[in-house]
Amino acid sequence: MQHEDESSPSLVSIKAADIVVALILIGIGLVVITDSLRLGIGWDADGPKSGYFPFYTGLLIVASSIGTILFTWLKRAKKGNASFVNREQLGYVLKVLVPSAIYVALIGVIGIYISSALFIGAFMRWLGGFRWHTIIIISVGVPLFLFFMFEVWFKVPLPKGPLEDMLGY
Repeated sequence: MQHEDESSPSLVSIKAADIVVALILIGIGLVVITDSLRLGIGWDADGPKSGYFPFYTGLLIVASSIGTILFTWLKRAKKGNASFVNREQLGYVLKVLVPSAIYVALIGVIGIYISSALFIGAFMRWLGGFRWHTIIIISVGVPLFLFFMFEVWFKVPLPKGPLEDMLGY
């Protein structure tokens, strides 16, 4: 489904996006193939070596990506350069991507629970425009519930930060 906005210029064409993603996948496939060769792709007396199935999976990824590039290059040339994303759409994506990346980075520093509280609260205020009392209840309540569910009831440890250390968890 494509939503064109005439007032916002196209930043990336569908053809370019398809080719870039295929090239990234070729890189991933080559990493899988290389590591599979290190592990061994043959057969032992008791069956296939550790790299046997990943090797062929890597080959399939590379072959499919090359096929995507060829198909995109040959077939899409007839359709022109349809827009994949324009400036306005990219702005919406970045409004989610940048805070999400910061959230993931903060998990290693201050733990998942405090990071989640900050993440939920920031999104509720910035994108949702919720009132502060609602933000505080939800952004503290959800991580607190998850803390009890994982740490206390299920005994599954998740990444913790200084606050949890201080509390003895």
